Amino acid sequence: MFEIVFKYPSAAFAKGQFVLLGKWPTWVLVLLAVVAALVIARLLVRRGGRPTRQLATLWGLETALIVLLLLLLWQPALSVAMLKPQQNIVSLVIDDSRSMAVREDGSSRKDKVLSALNPSFLKDLQKKFQVRMYRLSGGLERIEKTEQLTASGTATRIGENLKQLAAESASLPVGAIVVMSDGSETSGGIDAGAIAEIRRRRIPVHTVGFGNERPNRDVEISEVELPSRVLVDSRVSARVAFRQNGFPQGRTKLTVRDSGKVLASKEVVFQRDATQQSETITFQAGTSGARNLQVSLDPLEGEESVRNNALTRLVTVDSSPMRILYIEGEPRWEFKFIRRAMDEDKAVALVTMLRTTQNKIYRQGIANPKELEEGFPAKPEELFPFSGVIVGGLEASYFTPAQQELLKQFVDRRGGGLLFLAGRTGLAEGGYDKSAIADLLPVALPAKKITFFRDPATADLTGAGRDNLICRLEEDPAKNAARWKKLPYLANFQEVGAPKAGAVALVELTAAGHGKFPLLTIQNYGTGRTALLATAGTWRWQMLQPLEDKSHEMFWQQLLRWLVTDTRGPVVASTPELILRDDGRIPIHAKVRDTSYLPAGDATVEARILGPEGSHETVPLQPDPLTPGEYRADWNAPKDGSYVAEVVAFHKGEEAGRDVLTFRREDGLAEDFHLEQNRELLEKLSEQTGGRYYRPNELARLAEDVSYSEAGITTRETKELWNMPVVLLLILVLRGGDWLLRRKWGAV
Repeated sequence: MFEIVFKYPSAAFAKGQFVLLGKWPTWVLVLLAVVAALVIARLLVRRGGRPTRQLATLWGLETALIVLLLLLLWQPALSVAMLKPQQNIVSLVIDDSRSMAVREDGSSRKDKVLSALNPSFLKDLQKKFQVRMYRLSGGLERIEKTEQLTASGTATRIGENLKQLAAESASLPVGAIVVMSDGSETSGGIDAGAIAEIRRRRIPVHTVGFGNERPNRDVEISEVELPSRVLVDSRVSARVAFRQNGFPQGRTKLTVRDSGKVLASKEVVFQRDATQQSETITFQAGTSGARNLQVSLDPLEGEESVRNNALTRLVTVDSSPMRILYIEGEPRWEFKFIRRAMDEDKAVALVTMLRTTQNKIYRQGIANPKELEEGFPAKPEELFPFSGVIVGGLEASYFTPAQQELLKQFVDRRGGGLLFLAGRTGLAEGGYDKSAIADLLPVALPAKKITFFRDPATADLTGAGRDNLICRLEEDPAKNAARWKKLPYLANFQEVGAPKAGAVALVELTAAGHGKFPLLTIQNYGTGRTALLATAGTWRWQMLQPLEDKSHEMFWQQLLRWLVTDTRGPVVASTPELILRDDGRIPIHAKVRDTSYLPAGDATVEARILGPEGSHETVPLQPDPLTPGEYRADWNAPKDGSYVAEVVAFHKGEEAGRDVLTFRREDGLAEDFHLEQNRELLEKLSEQTGGRYYRPNELARLAEDVSYSEAGITTRETKELWNMPVVLLLILVLRGGDWLLRRKWGAV
């Protein structure tokens, strides 16, 4: 249709330059146009008797007609570069990855490519150009026949392969590149370097998109979020994001498996088509070790692909006991019942200091008789071996200024967890609002002294608390909320003020005559975390309920595990991505700190890597010259599978610490996800290189459009515009419109 009206294809106008072939200078054309406009305006005004709007409309139509006729006298034309016939190469790059085997509407994408590459299409191209065919997946390979296409490649690297093609054909007259693909780029996109290399050579990349832009019937897990490290026997919560098309209001089962063993499952109900949906599923982490957890949705009848119904994620279950120092200001029931609750938790070791009289401390759970012999630690090397600290019922003045600063550094620099408990001499009653420790509190304490009350209060979950594992006594959210409402009332509480910015209240308390206050508030602080529990009466949750009820034990075990789970040792290993897709290259990073948790820049660090089939290798890490205490190494995982890297650091002749890092290489998995056509990527590629995006049914125009290119061996042609059908049509519209309006307004 475009060529019928404009005589030439749209590519000619997109690539060409507008020129005037007339011998008279352009300024004469402009001058005559201005004079004609003024004369027409004067004639219309002299006739008068018409509204200004009508005169302006007639003036616009008549002036446009005169300007158009004057322009035709100057012989308008397009100057456009065109490829010389049979002297240029057109590279036909065909996606041969596994995603092209997806079947849609009864046939695969590869079949549709073969149908598009029919003899008629290839013959039209070969009449004008030398055609070279390539198949593209993880690499680029030249082929002679379409029968060599298998749709079995395990990766799609469009950007890298086009950059390679541009480099290999640098000395050849390549006039254009045609990419036939579904746009499924498994390397994360087309980088700017590949685009720049193609643009430097001025090679237009035309793209032909295959595949539905939205799957007809498919369910796909898009992401699984869960912690990479947990304590042994922890309850782990995974957030699973997925979407579906073609199964509105359908149902399926969400399952978590460890080496085939089902850890948890739940039924999910689908929402609207193409809607991103998420579900949370909770399971027990189990014993220590590296876990390959598969999260899957059961396949449904009629799915286009079931390979995108599951994802595998790595979780390291740490069995090293996390030690928490609990210092209590006076003997009370809460202290006794917290210790009893934590006796059952093998992942957390509670070391307690109980002030029995003003100058006497009773220690329990100590590693040796010398530990804490001098009272609460005053040096980093004494306090920092602990992962968490609980302060209960103590006035702020109990801690010296140096100890208060040490507590701040324990949270901020060490990355430890700090929990404050209510008490008759604690928090605002104990002067914490005027101490250096006030910054660590997740609430702004009230500026008054009488804040501790021995009155009944009830606990209620907040919206954030309903979703937090600390408060999860039942897996079902409704049952969990009901169980919290059935907990016995608290016999005391403390007013603690409002949560600070960034802090979150998980539980609130309500007390008659006092109102509503935060009961449990948490926040992140520096590299650690702090929390406040505004009661000393949770022991009633155990004493006033049946012996088999574990609400009290579960709450305290989950709270203290949250307090210390993310507390790391002096050596912390990390990598940007735990899942390596189609590429084994992995950067291994390590932060090494001394006993005071200051950067250790003179350590010796190595990673001992254990891989599939018993393979092992030791990789030295080199210090980062710009960041003291950080060490790096680049390594390549040679094959698919899971890897465990134990990073060990030695400082001043002794072992400073060690950490375990798990990662996994998965080749070909990305081809099974995001099965819809990535039209946005294909359009962006063609737009940025001067090409055009085509649907398969538009390929008949490709052979003609490819000719308009400045790459390769070209000749510049001039195409006259005066005889375009649209020009005659425009003259008729302008003249006819002027006559019709004059007749309508009685000006004829």
